[in-house]
Amino acid sequence: MRLTVFGATGGVGHEVVRQALAAGHEVTAVVRDPARLDVPPHDRLDVAVVRDLTDEEALLPVLTGRDAVVSALGAASNKQAREAPIAGPALSAIVSAMDRAGVRRLSAVSAAPVGPLPDGESVVTRAVVFPLLRRLLRDLYADLAVMEAAMGASRTEWTVVRPPKLLDKPRTGAYRRAIGGNVRGGRTISRADVADALLVSLTDPATARRAVGVAA
Repeated sequence: MRLTVFGATGGVGHEVVRQALAAGHEVTAVVRDPARLDVPPHDRLDVAVVRDLTDEEALLPVLTGRDAVVSALGAASNKQAREAPIAGPALSAIVSAMDRAGVRRLSAVSAAPVGPLPDGESVVTRAVVFPLLRRLLRDLYADLAVMEAAMGASRTEWTVVRPPKLLDKPRTGAYRRAIGGNVRGGRTISRADVADALLVSLTDPATARRAVGVAA
């Protein structure tokens, strides 16, 4: 596939780029600062600088002729989300530009607390963990909720991947998935496995227009 990857310099994003190249895909990595892209040069890798991800006209050239889009945006700190939300405004522009460019498939990373608690979750998680996270990181999750709403209202065949706490560990491919909800007892997952889930969803029709919880 010919893929465009947003957020390519982040922890999940650079894993998406690496894994996509290893799988034989052609990748356009969209960045604001090329020096921050932690991926070696590759003959199937094109690095495109777009400094304003809310500018549809600037997005069109990196989307035209693509088969699918992966967004790893949204990993800003809570302070950054308060000052300038990232994921919501960017995805609103991206899905609009995708429609103009005729690109249908999209996967994007969100976060487990944006979704519902799974049935059978522990009392501690229900009464303490999720409420605390949602309060402490409310601006970040509000931004991700806007992102999910923009995707849901679009004509794209989208998938939202909702992980819990992210770790810098190797890809295993053995993580759990919950289509339409969150993973019961899910506490952590590696960034590399989240990248895997984002890529796998692009060719899995069961995840189209669905949120997918993932966890180790």
